[in-house]
Amino acid sequence: MGFFDGLRPGKAMDFASGSAATNAIELTKRHPTVSLTKQGAATGNLRVNLSWQMRTSDLIGKKRGGGGLLRHPFKLFQPEEVQAHTQSMVNVDLDLGCLYELKDGTKGVVQPLGNFFGDLNGPPYVKGSGDDRFGSGTGETLYVNLDHRESIKRLLVFVYIYDQTPAFDRTSAKVTLYPSNGPRIEIDLDERQPQARSCAVVLLENVKDELIVRREVKFVYGFQAELDRLYGWGLQWGRGYKSKVS
Repeated sequence: MGFFDGLRPGKAMDFASGSAATNAIELTKRHPTVSLTKQGAATGNLRVNLSWQMRTSDLIGKKRGGGGLLRHPFKLFQPEEVQAHTQSMVNVDLDLGCLYELKDGTKGVVQPLGNFFGDLNGPPYVKGSGDDRFGSGTGETLYVNLDHRESIKRLLVFVYIYDQTPAFDRTSAKVTLYPSNGPRIEIDLDERQPQARSCAVVLLENVKDELIVRREVKFVYGFQAELDRLYGWGLQWGRGYKSKVS
């Protein structure tokens, strides 16, 4: 069975989450793992959110170079955050996806391309919220039903740039995990990788009935097929296309 990289926006979903937690766990190179089981957070719906904005230094550089304000003088009266959001709309289209492998050997992908939105209450117990092309405040979200954790072997959450110019070095992106209980878990995509098109962000593994979250943040120059080869998923991939936004 082929898994094609094609898309149709899905309907956003609203679940209870641990977003009310006042503290957060940041996964870094020095501290890359956390156990959801030991945190008492291995049940309910795990919300995985991608958000991003343009780097401030990039926006300042654009303003100072080429007389941009002289050509567009009304930008002097435009709030900074609006300018940043406009830049992200023009330059960046980050997508969120998840490779999954279940205990019974089933493998696949949940992503907007190809309309692979998954299923929360049946296999693969992962559901995508759809495609956010503009880096809005809510961003893109995946939901994982951890009440079926015994069926899940591993999940690889990844981010990719569909067809725009590679711009990971010009964005400040973050993936945040909101368990049903306890603090949120944050992973920053803060490495400068100007030519990369995809990034394996975080791996969720079921190790002897313990759910371990591990920071990956591995950038690659290709798309899902290259991530597949890097982690040995063994799927078949084909090129797909997004529908145009009117």
